[in-house]
Order: sequence, then C-alpha cells, then structure tokens
Amino acid sequence: MGLLDKLFGGGKKVSKETSETRGQHMPDLNIPVDEKFTIHFKKNGGKFLYCDSFSEISQALKNILSENGWKDHPFFVMDGRLEEKFGKEKIHFTKKASESEVFFTTCEHLIAQNGSILVCSNQLMEKKLNELPSNVIVFATTSQLVESIGEGLKKIKKKYGHSIPANITTLKHFQANEENSDDFLTYGSSSKNLYLLLLEDL
Repeated sequence: MGLLDKLFGGGKKVSKETSETRGQHMPDLNIPVDEKFTIHFKKNGGKFLYCDSFSEISQALKNILSENGWKDHPFFVMDGRLEEKFGKEKIHFTKKASESEVFFTTCEHLIAQNGSILVCSNQLMEKKLNELPSNVIVFATTSQLVESIGEGLKKIKKKYGHSIPANITTLKHFQANEENSDDFLTYGSSSKNLYLLLLEDL
C-alpha cells in the first residue's frame, strides 16, 4: 500500500453517486433506458403511471379524471385511434382545443436522455405547443422508449420513409421554473401539466 493509500484510507471507493445526484452536464451513468427516462421525466415535473395491462391504464385514467375533476370535461384529441381505443371509458372528445382543458395524445417516442416526449404532426397536426391546453395526458408504450433524440429521429425516418411527418418537437417542461422559462427549444410554449400513461408491451 502506497503512502497516498495510507493517508486516504486505501482500497476501492464505492461511489454513492447516482443519476439524480450528478450535475446537469455530467455524462449519464450506464443505467437502463427505462430507469433513465423515469428519472429525467420526473425531474422535468411529469407525472408517471406505469401499467401492465390496458385495464390498469383504464383505472389510472379514471383516477386522473377524478383527481382533477375532469369527468365532465371533453378531451381535445387529434388522433382518431385514441377515440377508438378509449371509446368505452366514458370520455367525451372534442376536435376543438378551445373547448377543452385537456389534450389527450399519443407520441412518437420517449427520450431517456432528457425525459422528454417526441411528437410530430401525427399528434399535433400544424399546432404549436402553446396553442394546446395546459393539461396533457400522453398514452405511450414501453417499446417507444429510446436513448436519445437522434435515435428517435432515425426511427421516425425509418418508419415513415420519404413521407417524414412535419412539426417534430419535444414536450419537455412539465412545470414552470427559472431553468426552463427562457429555453428557446420550447418555441415560446408554456409548461404543461403532463401525465404519462405508460403501457408495458415488451
């Protein structure tokens, strides 16, 4: 054992550092994509509900409606598949954002790197984020988890070929704070109160 080892205790040090305690600009630890997404998503202020089955998704949605007093509020929806899938859940839908306090949507991918949600014209049509209701419920599956925005964009390109959708952006800030108030990547959008209903499909 060398002199420095004697002075400082020697032996291997076990780091107590985790993704949650590392600085914002430090490289991520080598942790699973789903865990990394969860950490960053919650840090962004999102509310996360993981479900094993569609019946659990249904129950989680009922809880959200009850918790927020949204039972009699129509959901603004632009994805017809959601109306079909959730048609039996006693939810009222509207095609006009001005008639709703809640935007119900799918997404393209969930980005582990920063806990954001990648969306495009398939979900938003031509609307900007600041034109949407301030409350958002996203329905997604675990197979949509990817490591980075770059990986998400590659998958979009592969999936849609030459007809790549427009209006690609990310939902990232789910609570207003000093850190994100001037983030140019949000294109002037306001922070969203966001719930993620995540269905296990792997």
